[in-house]
Amino acid sequence: MPASNPTTTSEKEYLEKVIQIKRVSKKTKGGNQISFTALVVVGDQKGKVGVGLGKAPSVLNAIQKGVRLAKKNLFKVPLKDNTIPHEVYVKKGAARLLMKPAPPGTGIIAGGPVRAVVDAAGIRDIVSKILGTKNKANNVYAAIEALRQLKPVRPLAQKTKKAKKQKG
Repeated sequence: MPASNPTTTSEKEYLEKVIQIKRVSKKTKGGNQISFTALVVVGDQKGKVGVGLGKAPSVLNAIQKGVRLAKKNLFKVPLKDNTIPHEVYVKKGAARLLMKPAPPGTGIIAGGPVRAVVDAAGIRDIVSKILGTKNKANNVYAAIEALRQLKPVRPLAQKTKKAKKQKG
């Protein structure tokens, strides 16, 4: 019966990875109010990826909210033969991240949070190094920013036509 439901098939097309769950508390007049935050990365493994931070009184609700926010924030990553088109360096807060394209067969050489992001995006060959903080959330946001900064590769024919137009 679930196979006939269209929402279950659309939910399964995305890979959802929970990066971090934190228990947070707030002091109130009545005592401590406890809730949870969940950092979630969602991707279709074909070039789309997004990140969401859900906050709720229960872990399950926080994860669901994080997934929902991540799906809202999906964006397209330009790929070139299962890797990124060029090297990129990002500094976001205390997080510093270097990503380099790798030849086929290299695999994903990246730290935990960055590995989850590039895997969800569908990148198969990449070399990455986290240079700054060890904070998982900051490193995930830096990886997302690095993927946003990637420029798509244009075919050589388009480049030469553009160069001719500028000269002439």
